[in-house]
Amino acid sequence: MINIAGLLEGKIALVTGSSSGLGRSLAEGLAKAGATVIINGSKPEKAEKIFQEFKDKGYKVALAVFDVTSSKQIEKAAEEIHAKYGKLDILVNNAGVQYRKPLEDFPEEEWDRIININLKSIFLVSKAFVKQMIDQKCGKIINIGSMQSRMGRATVSPYAASKGGVKMLTRSMAAEWAKHNIQVNGIGPGYFKTELTKSLYEDKEFDAWLKARTPANRWGLPEELVGTLLYLASEASDFVNGQLIFVDGGITASI
Repeated sequence: MINIAGLLEGKIALVTGSSSGLGRSLAEGLAKAGATVIINGSKPEKAEKIFQEFKDKGYKVALAVFDVTSSKQIEKAAEEIHAKYGKLDILVNNAGVQYRKPLEDFPEEEWDRIININLKSIFLVSKAFVKQMIDQKCGKIINIGSMQSRMGRATVSPYAASKGGVKMLTRSMAAEWAKHNIQVNGIGPGYFKTELTKSLYEDKEFDAWLKARTPANRWGLPEELVGTLLYLASEASDFVNGQLIFVDGGITASI
């Protein structure tokens, strides 16, 4: 096991959607590396629960409850975080949602919600917080994409469209902000065991199909994203910009 203690000591990090799922694991990975991690969620009770759990573990942690689709709430949070810390070193745009239905039956309101949370929120949150990074002449922005950033699959078309957008937005953000010593990159998870995928990994037929299709022959575990996250959040990636790193057990390499 690699010793990551102190790797991000003194850094301030915000992880959107970190009150559950992959976001919680990503936030804890940053906290274990010494960063002060700002937990985010739109539901106060869920975010406060994770905040207290992290605090009880001795992590340096703070709380920012806001809706990632509300520019007013985001801007207010950015002002409050800047007033408290004077900087933001690491922004992880993780908030996401998924619905599965045949495209011809997909409700418009669910399409809009997926695009707004998965894609538009990255624009809104990054726009609000990058100003601090431009002023301090450094920063790390890490966008959570998906293997669906490059692959289509039935019943997840809006999700695939949103994550394809995340890939291209990541590249464009890098092209815009690299001159300010800001590195913008992404992580593309494959299939991981989380609350979002519970119905899939409990489905014996899908579980068997996925394992057969994945060279690693298994599901990913949330903590297995942390190594890539820490690389992109640390000085090790200071000349890496606009990349989407797939962490998928080999699926995208084998099709």
